[in-house]
Amino acid sequence: MSLAVRVGLSVSLVLGLAACAAQPSPTPPSAATATPATLTLAPVDFSELPGWETDSVSAAIPALQKSCARRLSQPIDAKVGPDGLAGTVADWRQPCAAAAQVPAGDDAAARQFLERWFQPYRAGNRGDSQGLFTGYYEPLLAGARARGGVFQTPILKRPPDLVMVELGLFRPAWHGEHIAGRVVAGKLVPYPSRAEIERDALDRDRLALFWVADPVDEFFLEIQGSGKVRLPDGTLVNVGYDGQNGRTYVAIGKLLADRGELAKDQVSLATIKAWLRAHPDSAQAMMDENPSYVFFREVKGEAPIGAEGVVLTPGRSLAVDRAFLPLGVPIWLDARDGTDAIRRLVVAQDTGGAIRGPVRGDLYWGYGAEPERLAGAMKAHGAYYPLLPKVAKASVPTS
Repeated sequence: MSLAVRVGLSVSLVLGLAACAAQPSPTPPSAATATPATLTLAPVDFSELPGWETDSVSAAIPALQKSCARRLSQPIDAKVGPDGLAGTVADWRQPCAAAAQVPAGDDAAARQFLERWFQPYRAGNRGDSQGLFTGYYEPLLAGARARGGVFQTPILKRPPDLVMVELGLFRPAWHGEHIAGRVVAGKLVPYPSRAEIERDALDRDRLALFWVADPVDEFFLEIQGSGKVRLPDGTLVNVGYDGQNGRTYVAIGKLLADRGELAKDQVSLATIKAWLRAHPDSAQAMMDENPSYVFFREVKGEAPIGAEGVVLTPGRSLAVDRAFLPLGVPIWLDARDGTDAIRRLVVAQDTGGAIRGPVRGDLYWGYGAEPERLAGAMKAHGAYYPLLPKVAKASVPTS
């Protein structure tokens, strides 16, 4: 998720397709899998990347340049990725300097640069290169700074008594796990659930950051983790994730399918929204079955900002599991969504709560109606190929 834990939770969470990103959806620390996921990388030639010669690869170079600026601000001997998978910051100095010289919009020059400085690897989970790739977006909501008229649903800012705990600080085995609550009589207790917050467990008037016209849109803003609010005068304001109540995320798309309200093969972002709006008497109760609640802050300047700390690029920024891949690495994506092939150069710049595993990604599409459509429908299967600097002295786990 974003700097604040991921800028958008994957739409797959709503649909129940996966266990990505604005709010953590932690696995209990005691949970374990029989066969731990293990990243393997098999070196390939650029000629083996499906669609390599047809993508406008230059469109991803600005995203890579942003990642380079972030990378080179770090200590020169800092390891890049788990166990120094992508070498050290020093290994990126020459490739990043070369990236800065690629002419804007020049696909041939961009391909030549990448082939000169990087080595592609087919990523796998113990050799299995097939994985799931979903999409996320930023919702655009109509809202106002003051309550009134159609603007009756609040976007809440982070309450001052919310305590978020990174469990890995207490036990290494719990790395990446989080809980949240508030202190009562010296003890950390669970924070109110969505239903309790909707029933005024919090002072919503005092905590309201903005008031929006549609409660369904606000619900999906929480799922994505960031968005934009269009004020009555036409001004666009960015809002970003600033905390979560610690309650486990429940995918209402799965609930609707399990109860026969939607056919399993028809569950999508669009059909869930349509059901909620067609059942106004039941919509709030259905949304309340997801006890997770997200709080926001107003974000000044460019947005959204991903977990790497750089502004995301629509169609070119990918959320990955940083337990396996480092942020800032270019990746060739080769996935198929039905009959549509998604083959393009992207850059790992974000993370997400549902983005778990060596071959798993969430593609950022942008904000507004068309990105919402693209993200909401995306459930692609395929492979990806991290591009690591040739000069990196990393120990690559080959398959």
